[in-house]
Order: sequence, then structure tokens, then C-alpha cells
Amino acid sequence: MRTVGTERRIHQVFVTRNTEYHVRKDRCVGVRDRRSGHWVRGHLALQSRVEGGIAFLGEGGVRTSKETPRVGESLYIATGGRDLVTSPVLRVERPEKHLLRHYAA
Repeated sequence: MRTVGTERRIHQVFVTRNTEYHVRKDRCVGVRDRRSGHWVRGHLALQSRVEGGIAFLGEGGVRTSKETPRVGESLYIATGGRDLVTSPVLRVERPEKHLLRHYAA
């Protein structure tokens, strides 16, 4: 059993209904359409910073977090102009190693 400590993995994949957001540390380095499997090269999120998560509450309120977004929260991505809020995250995964070569520099 591993002891609990600092997370060393720097790549995460945030899976939403239609899209995968591939993130290195806090930067979006790849966006992939889930249906086609194609990489979306000109996506607004690319090279932008994931600032945290947003949860839309049942009574109409909103809860924001500066922490890494969790399942059920939407990604809040700051683009330096038009910011982006995704649909809720369905799961958070580690990318398969072969996908790393598709990431933006």
C-alpha cells in the first residue's frame, strides 16, 4: 500500500460529455473530441490555464474552487479574454503514454 503524499503525476485528462481536456500541471495541452477521437487543434482552451472548478448547485447557486476540478464540477479555464467553462467532468484519468506526443508544445 502506498503512503499518502504529494502527487507526482503532472498529466491529467478531464473527461466531459463531448470532450477530453488534457492538462499538464495547470495548462491545457490537448483537446480531443470524444466521439471522433480527433484532436481539436484550434480550441480556445489550448495553452490556457485551468484556474479551478465550478459546481452548479441545485438551488441555482454556484460554488467555485481554486483546487483541481473534481468529478461533477466544470473546468474553469482562463484564456486571457474569453474564459471557458466546460460541461461537468465525468471522470479524471491519466493519459495513455502514447497520447503525450500529440500534445501542444
